[in-house]
Amino acid sequence: MELRIKGLTKTYANGVRALDSVDLTIPRGMFGLLGPNGAGKSTLMRIVATLLEPDAGQVELDGLDVLHRKDEVRRFLGYLPQDFGVYPRISALDMLDHLAVLKGLVKAGERRDVVEAMLKRVNLWDVRKKPLASYSGGMRQRFGVAQALIGNPKLLIVDEPTAGLDPGERNRFYNLLAEIGENVVVILSTHIVQDVMELCANMAIIHQGRVLYAGSPDDAVAALDGRVWQRTVSKADLPALEARHRVISSKLVAGRPLIHVLGEGCPEEGFAPARPDLEDVFFARIAGLA
Repeated sequence: MELRIKGLTKTYANGVRALDSVDLTIPRGMFGLLGPNGAGKSTLMRIVATLLEPDAGQVELDGLDVLHRKDEVRRFLGYLPQDFGVYPRISALDMLDHLAVLKGLVKAGERRDVVEAMLKRVNLWDVRKKPLASYSGGMRQRFGVAQALIGNPKLLIVDEPTAGLDPGERNRFYNLLAEIGENVVVILSTHIVQDVMELCANMAIIHQGRVLYAGSPDDAVAALDGRVWQRTVSKADLPALEARHRVISSKLVAGRPLIHVLGEGCPEEGFAPARPDLEDVFFARIAGLA
């Protein structure tokens, strides 16, 4: 099972070039698509999900032309968009049953078994008869996963799935996605680096519609080994240091900026080696430093 994307390009009517000749090969398992807001992630996901037409390019899933055989693709596609609407007064049980019919599960007995098993799998069985409007953000996301998984999809797309979830809900969501990703292609689109670090064996970084990196997170981090330096500075000194060095990131620690700098050797007195992580990779790639 493999998804191949080649030369995918999309420019909107307002002139925004959302995708610029994107090439990606996505194997079975969890694949992280990492990028800041506005990078083109959602546009790419909507095209792969057969909801948006590109200007140019190809998308194939095991040889199947995704762009020209949409009805066939939709039979084995699961999609959890960043924002999805539900009928607020309908229960999760009834809504999922309705969506299962739309996915082609027309036999009542078979559909009931599938719906009940799915509600248990996403830990919503005890609240299955409650209206969806009463669900918390995490519960709504789990319902979104349930509807995406109906029909045993071969390709699952989840767009910014953990935004707004509390730590407990995020961990449960991680576990569920990791289980699903053992057997199908799962594309996780996010701007949260931790999501990719904890879930994905393969990833890509996208910015301004272009792929800046594609490969494993471990390889990306290893490429920065011995090249990242850190120092706590005063706010007044920060602009001068940013002018002298290739600053990857700056964040406040105990009220003072802690900066990470990219360099082949110690930039200057006061810096210490820092152990690189995927956040360093992300910021360095976005800034064009690595």
